[in-house]
Amino acid sequence: MKTEALSALPRPTVESPQGFWALTWVHLLNDGLANYLPGILPFLGAVLHLPLPSIAGLMSILLFGQMLQPVSGIVADRLGGRSLAIWGPVLTALAVVGVSVTRHYWMLAVLFLITGIGTTIFHPQALTMIRSVSQKGHGVTMSLFLIGGEVGRALGPVAAGWIVAREGLGSMWLMALPLALTWPWLARRLPRLEAKPRGPAVRWAQHLRPGIALIVFSGLRAAVIYGLSTFLPLLWRQTGGSLVVAASLVTTFIGIGVAGNLGAGAVADRYGKAVVLWGSTLLSVVLLIFLPMARGVWLWPLVAALGIALFASLPVTMILGQDIFYENPAMGSGVALGLGNGLGALLLPVLGAISAHVGILSGFWVLAGLMGLTLGAIPFMRAKPRPI
Repeated sequence: MKTEALSALPRPTVESPQGFWALTWVHLLNDGLANYLPGILPFLGAVLHLPLPSIAGLMSILLFGQMLQPVSGIVADRLGGRSLAIWGPVLTALAVVGVSVTRHYWMLAVLFLITGIGTTIFHPQALTMIRSVSQKGHGVTMSLFLIGGEVGRALGPVAAGWIVAREGLGSMWLMALPLALTWPWLARRLPRLEAKPRGPAVRWAQHLRPGIALIVFSGLRAAVIYGLSTFLPLLWRQTGGSLVVAASLVTTFIGIGVAGNLGAGAVADRYGKAVVLWGSTLLSVVLLIFLPMARGVWLWPLVAALGIALFASLPVTMILGQDIFYENPAMGSGVALGLGNGLGALLLPVLGAISAHVGILSGFWVLAGLMGLTLGAIPFMRAKPRPI
């Protein structure tokens, strides 16, 4: 029935500014802890004597756990409450603290996998929560929430690079301090969701085509974003640049991308999701084609523009995931974010091997080709009408 289908969407229980800001803050902290690795990859590569495919492999392991986000979304919808959004970041932080006391490749790989699992536990429930604290303007609300995460992703690499450059890898535990200090406040302020132990069955046949298109788009976009986050600092270090400046390239890429998040939410609310998807993707392809030609100071504005273009489609795909899988919005968020990111992570070692063979600069053209492939998925990323 129509009433049953609509009841599956997160219902706004109360306008909660404190809940919104608590969610945005914990998103910033969680994503900073979960995405710091590009800032210290050149250091780990030098200390552990790692070839480029092995370095890319560490990034892939960090991100691979995110493939479990659809499962985490199902669990989040069934449990309700807020426990996953509270304890997921704690697990992520504990794994980061563990990096302070190990120097072995495989131990680091295990800790990075745990980091990915922690952020996997957090995201689906938090993404459903954010729609429960506002009654309208979900595009803008989702964009502001995602900005918190992107700021964390931007600050994480440069903070980690600065800590390691000044104090060494043994001081990485400092990254977890902000979460430890504010966790008691977060535990009180995060909103609660109602448990849905008997929600409507997911109509897999109805969602197959738009769901696959969404996964393809999100996965290829994630591969491009992770490829840039991995290879930009390595390229800078290869030219003799410092670790902190190398990390700041990633900070510029992700931090300026915040503008894409914010602007895209407003544009999508006013003109539709398709405008954002087509415009941001085409711009990304063009900028990636020119990236290998950039030198010196010109690299920075080009990387910043790439961040805006690539991250502009993120809030749109998040809402599309919830709309396509309307019976289980948390799972839909997990498909759009986690499963897509996990598939992108699987491509990262392949991209590392290709870039090791043809060079990092030529590898950027491979990323342009991947982004071009996402254009074929856009026409199919439409939520079908809900049954009456």
